[in-house]
Amino acid sequence: MSIFYFSIILTVFSNVLYHIFLKILPTGIHPATSLVILYGSALAVCLLYLLFFPPVEGLFSSFQKISWANVGVGLAVVGLELGYILAYRSGWNVSLAGIVSASAVAIILLPIGFIAFREKVSPLNLLGVALCIAGLVLVNAGK
Repeated sequence: MSIFYFSIILTVFSNVLYHIFLKILPTGIHPATSLVILYGSALAVCLLYLLFFPPVEGLFSSFQKISWANVGVGLAVVGLELGYILAYRSGWNVSLAGIVSASAVAIILLPIGFIAFREKVSPLNLLGVALCIAGLVLVNAGK
């Protein structure tokens, strides 16, 4: 299987588990405490990954390539996960929160990709955006 297909399968599989586990987190635990355990687990997995698949150029050289974008992703991930924890605790259904969020993100990222990264936007892409917007309206109409 090529990395092209494996990467999206891994993303979808992990995203499904992500939402299920966030939905069933104990509600009595403070969200920040949940995040500490979450990131501790993630750190352990990343360290094991580095142990079994070390960077070709070496660990020190790899860490020298870190930029402000790495910190930005970290901050965004904390916001993402805290947002989902709070959404599920406030009553969002696991079947809807991901769809609403992903659709809204896709709508916002389309012009950003076009303007900032010179990505191509086809009429079919624009139809997809229109369907995302219609879907958001329909999903939220049932609330």
